[in-house]
Amino acid sequence: MAISGYLSEFSLPEIFRLIEQGNKTGRLSLQERAKIPSHKGKIFRIWFKQGKIIAAADRIDGHGLLTMIQNRGWVSAQVASRIREVCAIDQPAGLCLKEQGLLEAEQLKLLFSQQVLQQVCKLFELQDGQFQFDTKVAPPVSELTGLAAPASEVTLAGLRALRDWTMLLDKLPEAASGLVSTISGKPQLRLNQLESQVWEFTKGDVTIQQIAKQLQLPLQKIQQVAFRLMTMGLAEEVPFVEVEIPTQQQDLGMPVSGSAASSNSAPSNAFLLSLLGHLKIKANA
Repeated sequence: MAISGYLSEFSLPEIFRLIEQGNKTGRLSLQERAKIPSHKGKIFRIWFKQGKIIAAADRIDGHGLLTMIQNRGWVSAQVASRIREVCAIDQPAGLCLKEQGLLEAEQLKLLFSQQVLQQVCKLFELQDGQFQFDTKVAPPVSELTGLAAPASEVTLAGLRALRDWTMLLDKLPEAASGLVSTISGKPQLRLNQLESQVWEFTKGDVTIQQIAKQLQLPLQKIQQVAFRLMTMGLAEEVPFVEVEIPTQQQDLGMPVSGSAASSNSAPSNAFLLSLLGHLKIKANA
């Protein structure tokens, strides 16, 4: 089954989140919009296994990973050409080379970082294009290091490095909205200092505009951080409703007579506080 659409409708962070939450396995193809209408845009491919990213490539010959290894001088072209002969049919090329003593574990990590993290993070800069996710396409073993990364962690790295937010402006939370945590306890993901600061405001009792003012940072910067928390599934945007607690001197809109001070005709402070607490819960729900 293939699912397709446009990046103008579904952003890459949203697509990654759906794939991860659904524990999907398959290939995500991204074709950037061509600058010249008569030309086809470049196609990027990302492979997933149970919601985790296992490989990425911008070429279709299946030699992307092996080319990276050769360029680093770790394996000769002759050895690379014999990979299919010495490795099992379904064995990732990276693990095969490690078993043969040609690569170390740290080298595999560097390759995975270059192949996946660096390449995929650049895709968040795509201004427009098409996407297609196909669950019936198996990954080429020659592009596999044997390592994997949660889509959410790759998304977080990509959004942190993103400079041009043009395509995501309409996805940012409203300045007048609040943020509410969607998890219990502290996040398991490693947040940076600013993300941790904004996280402390995920109680729905202040607006994003107020968060920016308290942290003395530009509003859009805080909106971007809030979007990262939302994309990670750590928080959600909620309408902000501020309810003032009336004092004894405030008019509650009820007729007051000489006997109105009795407990039978005037609501008690305990009742009002309980009611207002209920209103806040409903407003933040």
